[in-house]
Amino acid sequence: MTPTAASPFRDDAVGRLVVCPTPIGNLQDVTLRVLAALAQADVVACEDTRHTRVLLDRHGISAKLVSFHEHNERQRTTALLERVRAGALVALVSDAGTPLVSDPGFALVRECIAAGLALEVLPGPSAVLTALVASGLPAERWRFVGFLPRARGELAALLAGAAETLVAFESPRRVATTLELLAAPEPERAVAVCRELTKVHEEVRRGSAAELAVHFRETPARGEVVLVVGASARAAADGVRLREALEAVEELIDAGARARRAAGVVARLTDLGANALYRELMRARRGA
Repeated sequence: MTPTAASPFRDDAVGRLVVCPTPIGNLQDVTLRVLAALAQADVVACEDTRHTRVLLDRHGISAKLVSFHEHNERQRTTALLERVRAGALVALVSDAGTPLVSDPGFALVRECIAAGLALEVLPGPSAVLTALVASGLPAERWRFVGFLPRARGELAALLAGAAETLVAFESPRRVATTLELLAAPEPERAVAVCRELTKVHEEVRRGSAAELAVHFRETPARGEVVLVVGASARAAADGVRLREALEAVEELIDAGARARRAAGVVARLTDLGANALYRELMRARRGA
């Protein structure tokens, strides 16, 4: 199928918003469905029209572009939704990767859903998933936190409390400092620094927090960086301890004890806080 071939995107009777992931580096990584949507769109909403124009020119597509970024998202959302209501095909892209993932677009998608308008999300490139898989770290349970916080205390708490694999964007200027912060309590904690993914100078460096801290202090990182951090051994151990305590509370409740009383008994035996244990019990039950 060529980008201009007929496809389900084009329906003059029904407008729709199509979320289109774009390459994170290599322009060949765009999908055929994304190219079709961009070719048929009445308007393409993009962070930087110049950046998106490079992608379209590379694939021989001519389209009307409008800027859509963090500074005009609210204003543009209203106008774009009106176009969808009128039957237009609106394509949403970010500069790289999947829109909404640390990029503009949430307000537009949310309002589109609230208005009952047609929405289609296409699969495609994502720096988050690419880095997670390339890291070689466990992917059964993981969490993406966007850009890491700048405040040292907030950053330390986030890293120390991760009982699952953590994926985050980081400034290349802060990589060494962040790794040193990671290494201070747990030098052997597993980390992967994924740099310039899919580009000519792509690098995925894996190792312990201590090893990588030394490397990136001596050889500062350049380009776009995604950090993938293995679970904290301490946080993971605390998580196991909490799960076992909750199981004990549930067993007491099944035997006839009241929830607060059961939480108090288990708290005394495990040295956990009774109120905290009760709150976790209620949270777990609400999520069940």
